[in-house]
Amino acid sequence: MGRRGHLAVLVLLAAIVAGLLAGCGEDADSAEQVDRFDANRAWSLVARQVEVGQRPAGSPQLRRLADDLRPLLPDGRFESIPGEPQLRNVVGTLPGRRPGIVIGAHYDTLVKPPGFVGANNGAAGTAVVIEAARALGRLPRPADAREVRFVLFDGEEPAAGLPEESTDFYAQGLRGSRAYADANPGRTSAMVLLDYVGNRGLQLPREASSDPQLWDRLLGAADRVGAGDYFSAETGPEILDDHTPFLRSGIAAVDLIDWRYPGHDLRDGLDEISRQSLDGVGETVVALADELRGE
Repeated sequence: MGRRGHLAVLVLLAAIVAGLLAGCGEDADSAEQVDRFDANRAWSLVARQVEVGQRPAGSPQLRRLADDLRPLLPDGRFESIPGEPQLRNVVGTLPGRRPGIVIGAHYDTLVKPPGFVGANNGAAGTAVVIEAARALGRLPRPADAREVRFVLFDGEEPAAGLPEESTDFYAQGLRGSRAYADANPGRTSAMVLLDYVGNRGLQLPREASSDPQLWDRLLGAADRVGAGDYFSAETGPEILDDHTPFLRSGIAAVDLIDWRYPGHDLRDGLDEISRQSLDGVGETVVALADELRGE
């Protein structure tokens, strides 16, 4: 090969390397764009709640925790629950036009078994709501954006004990979400509930009563942020949960819950929580909410 041949090969190699580097730069930029949810902060917030111990609705320890959680939400405030003077929802708001969007989770734990700390059944969803609020608050606000409310529901668990021991879970549990839905008619167009969302091996099919169209949009958001493996188009069991009062009010709502998880016994500890699961769900919810508030 002559000198001109060697030179041509060198030029070609340089072009290939430049293209590869450019491609790497594009991948890095793309990854940076979806790195909006802080999974480490979320995991630390789960740990902070678990450290409090068992947190039944109305208990002094849950009320103290609520005092700590309120300032973590934008314009955080308490909303009372009629007929339940010891209970209160914690509500944050990114202002905008209505009807808006609600992102919610319950922050109380089961009354029993003794020692239940609710790492996934309560704390994980709460942490994702708070960190999603922080992430959305840092993003550019779309013109004429919809209102986004972040609600931590009190009294999801019945005062009498486990949900399966309740003769009417809808009437005896879901106290905070029922109160919120009743107090805010016409304010909400879509609702996303975060329940068992932080466990290792997370798999989230569509809960059977969840709105199919909103779930499809959630799947699209998950794909865009690279979290599609956590979600499924398959349908799981129907579950009465804090999204149910919204559904019964005619609001499109979805429930993110891995019902396979042992969320009603002492295995629900911090060692079962995955930063990767928190991150995948958090990034997805932020992407979906940012899309919905711009419509």
